[in-house]
Amino acid sequence: MSTSDIPHPTAQHVDKADSGYSKGLRNRHLQMIAIGGSIGTGLFLGAGGRLAAGGPSLAIVYALCGIFAFIMVRALGEMSVYRPSSGAFVSYAREFQGEKGAYITGWLFFLDWATTVMADITAVALYMHYWAPMGKVPQWVFALIALVLVFALNIMAVKFFGEFEFWFAMIKVAAILIFMVVAIVVVVTQHPVGDTTPSPVLMVNHGGIFPNGLAPMVVLALGVVFAFGGTEMVGVAAGEAKEAAKVLPRAINSMIIRIFVFYVGSVILFTWVLPWTAYSGNESPFVSFFSRLGVPHAGDIMNIVVLTAALSSLNAGLYATGRTLRSMAMAGEAPHFAAFLNKNKVPSHGIMITAGLGLIGVMINYVYPTNAFNIVMNLAGIGIAGTWISILVSHWLFVRKAKQGLITRPAYRLPWAPVLNIITIAFLLAIIVAMAFTDIHTDQMGIKTILMFVGICVLMVIGWFAVRDKIRPEMLDKMLDTEVTEEKAADKEVS
Repeated sequence: MSTSDIPHPTAQHVDKADSGYSKGLRNRHLQMIAIGGSIGTGLFLGAGGRLAAGGPSLAIVYALCGIFAFIMVRALGEMSVYRPSSGAFVSYAREFQGEKGAYITGWLFFLDWATTVMADITAVALYMHYWAPMGKVPQWVFALIALVLVFALNIMAVKFFGEFEFWFAMIKVAAILIFMVVAIVVVVTQHPVGDTTPSPVLMVNHGGIFPNGLAPMVVLALGVVFAFGGTEMVGVAAGEAKEAAKVLPRAINSMIIRIFVFYVGSVILFTWVLPWTAYSGNESPFVSFFSRLGVPHAGDIMNIVVLTAALSSLNAGLYATGRTLRSMAMAGEAPHFAAFLNKNKVPSHGIMITAGLGLIGVMINYVYPTNAFNIVMNLAGIGIAGTWISILVSHWLFVRKAKQGLITRPAYRLPWAPVLNIITIAFLLAIIVAMAFTDIHTDQMGIKTILMFVGICVLMVIGWFAVRDKIRPEMLDKMLDTEVTEEKAADKEVS
């Protein structure tokens, strides 16, 4: 046998930014983070405003965007099984796109979650104003309290984050399931909901499936992408999870079912129990339903649940941005300050940066209390779309390297790549561009959001030229697949 016939193991990268973390997340934590990441403020609050704008067609938008979200997460899942990393898509962009790609991906993701944090604290404030006595307290005060409380939680050990997120996710899932059961019962029995008799025909009795035409569907798609923001969180959590390669495929594969059951199913039931015109962006559609049902304190209980959902999303946002900023800081792409790990092995300074920017959300709640949620939600939607595009590009290059024999793809993979990558990237770019041409928001908010994002891009370009000479090119070390296998086996024996 010649030496050319001897199989050579392929090289795999190990990101130095993953050093120092505690593997404190267990299987049940990762499962519920995957579930909870796809259920957040976008459904519990955002669905009300989107129903008011697009009517029953929102169910179609959720289904379509859900399919593309699943494609993205499946691509991320393949790379996470190949190499779990707390830097996640930033680390994968570093390996397959280079440092410029890592810089862009990291700051887009930071934009996404920094603005999502603003949206979440706004949601908390709006939920608190559901109770009349709380209406006397300014909206910004509740936003500030929420930010401080969740920041304190995040700088503790990661196992506390995992535990809180586990129970937050359990509450969210239980609440949606209870809503769906109760909604189906009232439809079957035709039990009155306020002055309305529930029925499937309500879905088409107020202007049909597309009461405002097809245009709202295009613009609403960006808000729906925001609703699915957090699905990529499972990739970040994989870096601090035990046996991630075993748990990730199960968690990701069940995501598409959750999207169709929880999102599409909930929207359809919303339009069966009340006319779509009964919903608004200032109140959770779950609260709108239960408060009209006539069950004592049902609206109060559901408002507590959706309050929990907003805190869960806020919790996840601070968690993810802290890890992302540390990965970038160690590479020289973010302030070195963010690389610090506290005694709990948590990137407390990176979390502090995001919390500091969250104060901008407090100011928005002070200056624009009525439009605060929509302003930050649209900007976060663009950041999420940009992050997803980068993930798909990294995976595309990952597959290309595998075809060249430079790396080995795991058994768990995205089928029909890179065709699905290209289709999903085209879809995401289309809905971003559509915001500027099909604006159904008041005060041309979509165009203003695009202009704000252009301004952020200019700042990112300036930032790149400021840090490019400080970037550390040695952030990735190579080891052979055989060494990786032996290392994983050793970790398994220790655990």
